[in-house]
Amino acid sequence: MALLLVGLFLFIGVHCIRPFAPDLRESMIEQLGARNWKLLYSAVAIVGLLTTIMGYGYARYSAVWLWTPPVWSRHVAALLILVAFIYLAVAKMPYSKMKQMGGHPMLIGVKLWAFAHLISNGSSADVVLFGAFLAWAVADYAISKRRDREAGVTYEAPNMKYDLIAVVIGTVAFALFAFYLHPILIGVAPFAI
Repeated sequence: MALLLVGLFLFIGVHCIRPFAPDLRESMIEQLGARNWKLLYSAVAIVGLLTTIMGYGYARYSAVWLWTPPVWSRHVAALLILVAFIYLAVAKMPYSKMKQMGGHPMLIGVKLWAFAHLISNGSSADVVLFGAFLAWAVADYAISKRRDREAGVTYEAPNMKYDLIAVVIGTVAFALFAFYLHPILIGVAPFAI
């Protein structure tokens, strides 16, 4: 579990700098330069992500089962994760009704992904991993929305074409990951019969 906690500290910690310590971020950019700051940020995030993945892999084998999720939770989780993939696709679209309505679609996608995994998994490793991501995404979303209101940020006029593109891309990515990559990368087949 320690390796998982170190990975989460690095990955989520570096992602907390902008919302929780913007002055530190600006100071680092001034000292290191924008390019070097991005390289350092990316390096810490990558090391944190890889450490989180390895730590979760080890923690799963010694995790304590806190509850047994009901069967219905798998179906709800699948639907939520499909929507999460769509929101991740929306994050890359220049114009979107979904982006205009909610703002920060990447954080919405992370919240849905983490919540879906929390309701459909019941081990202590799952609670630590997905709970940490959910807590970070909820806090970052609230701070980002407040920052947008204070700065008067508005999103471009929506174009439904980009929402449709995001739905197609998100659905294809979800199917590819759920049926092919999840079993290979995570070791769990979400739709095993």
